[in-house]
Parts: sequence; structure tokens; C-alpha cells
Amino acid sequence: MTRRRFTDADRELWSRVTRDATPLHPKRRSQDESAPAKPTPPRPPAALVAPFQIGSAWRSETAIRDVAPSLSDEMRAAPLRMDAKTNRKMMAGKLRPEGKLDLHGMTLDVAHPALTRFILGAHAQGKRLVLVVTGKGKVKPSDGPIPARLGVLRHQVPQWLRMAPLASVVLQVSEAHRAHGGGGAFYVYLRRLR
Repeated sequence: MTRRRFTDADRELWSRVTRDATPLHPKRRSQDESAPAKPTPPRPPAALVAPFQIGSAWRSETAIRDVAPSLSDEMRAAPLRMDAKTNRKMMAGKLRPEGKLDLHGMTLDVAHPALTRFILGAHAQGKRLVLVVTGKGKVKPSDGPIPARLGVLRHQVPQWLRMAPLASVVLQVSEAHRAHGGGGAFYVYLRRLR
């Protein structure tokens, strides 16, 4: 695309248009008018990848990163659907979970039915607070260019709890207190049995 040169008629028209206009930033405009226009030198294109030299070490700290947003931030942004006083006690680790499911070592296709059975069974027994332990996930070096997701179960369990059939019995999902597993476990507060 070529740049069009302004003619004297274009400049005259533009000066008539801007004569009656009120500037949004008067200080900036007065500085622009007082200083003569300087042509800006072209910048060299920025390197997308740092140059690599034979024999230099690969920086592994860039390869080990989580691709998902922080779950604790996402859960804090969710609206509180339970009693605030009970929630404070739960988050302080003062409420004792009435049941516990440990998903360590399970694959997604085994963990999902186990979680569904556990939550629906706990709700049928009239339990209100249960603990689901997922673990934090292993930190593995990534060999490929696409970053690996750390803690697949840790990311998937809150989504399963928001989907049917569990969404109808789950009232609140929160990251557990340090005494009950911290970032590797979730409190699941269930609705009252009707």
C-alpha cells in the first residue's frame, strides 16, 4: 500500500476543519505545534526468538509453565452461594469434612465416574462438606513447543462439579485449607437433602 501525499487543497481543508475543533488534550497539542515535526527513524525488527549459540544451555525454566489460569483466582471470583459464616469457618479449616475422595493416580476416564459416584452418594447420605483430593500435578520438563498442562485432575474436577448431574447437588467449590491439602484438594459444599 502506497502512502498518499497531501496536496495544498487537502491541507487547507484540514485547517478549516480543525480551526473550530476543541482539542481533547490541549497541553499535548500545544507541544506538538511548537516543536517542528521530526521524522522518526525506522526501528529494526525485534527478534522473536533469542539468538542461540552452539554450546549454550537450554533454559528449562521457560518450558515448565502452566497454560491454565489460576484456579484460586477463578474460584474467588465465583459468587458465594452458601452462608458467609460457614464459608469463613470452612476456609479457615475449622469445619471437618464428612467424607474424602482421593483421586491420586487416577486417569480422567476413571476419576470422572468415581467423582460422580462419590458426590451423589455423599449427598444421598445427607453429608454437607466433603473433600476431593486431586493433587497438584507433577512438574515435568516439556519436550515440545506446546506447554503442558500441570495437574490435569486439578483443572478438570471443578469443571465436572459445575456440570450435570453434579451441579444440581453442589452448592460451593473452594480450594481446601492447608490442613486439608491446600492447592491439591477442594472443599465441596453440598446442598441440603430435600
